[in-house]
Amino acid sequence: MIKLMLFSCLLATQAVHADEAWQSPDYLQQAFNEVALHSEYVAGEQVVRKWQQPVKVWLVHHADRADQHISLTTAHLRHLAQITGHPIGLAVSAAEANMTVVFSQSAQWRQEVARISDNKSLPPPADAICMFGVTLDTQKAIKRAWVVIPVDHAQEHGALVSCIVEEITQAMGLPNDSEKVYPSVFNDKTPESLLTGLDALLLKMLYLPAIKPGMRAGQVQPILARQLQQWQSDGTIQSAEKNVRQSELYDMMGF
Repeated sequence: MIKLMLFSCLLATQAVHADEAWQSPDYLQQAFNEVALHSEYVAGEQVVRKWQQPVKVWLVHHADRADQHISLTTAHLRHLAQITGHPIGLAVSAAEANMTVVFSQSAQWRQEVARISDNKSLPPPADAICMFGVTLDTQKAIKRAWVVIPVDHAQEHGALVSCIVEEITQAMGLPNDSEKVYPSVFNDKTPESLLTGLDALLLKMLYLPAIKPGMRAGQVQPILARQLQQWQSDGTIQSAEKNVRQSELYDMMGF
């Protein structure tokens, strides 16, 4: 969930050091533990949560500029599918969908969250700009997800694209925000609005076939250790930032 934050220009000066850090296998293991195996609102270590079935996304428009929202969202969905190798795309109907993304207005977004989550006691936190949620099956696989973006509120804070990117990505099974993970869309104190090389690697790690829903950290760590050593040897880690910037969204945003 994206929150209201003030970003320091000094963070930009730390990028070189952060890049060196996130490219190490140990850092990537720790980052995965922070983002995939924890949750903002549930204390303690969690298990792996990921999709097993194809993700079919239905877009609901209660705000102007629907064409723009469709274009941005479909570009991001294609990018997620490319990174993870998991089938992700638009649903042909609301009935077929297992993920719903609502482009709302700030005056209605509390009602939208209550309706789509089927939980009237789940109001958005006061500092939230946009919000997501998932429903798990008994095996801890994600079976449904939702995202609500109050477009006017997001635009006031220059966060419309950030909301699309972060909330949908978190709904893939990386639900936690952490200041320990940098540079990343999952860190509310960094000004990232598009996926970074680190984020792409976290997604690739989550969607490795050997990583199963319900796994705990002790089960995940040896699998990731072997994979990260391979990725370090074959250049996957070193080329991650360059590769992630080949996405349509980077072109659309002028990067």
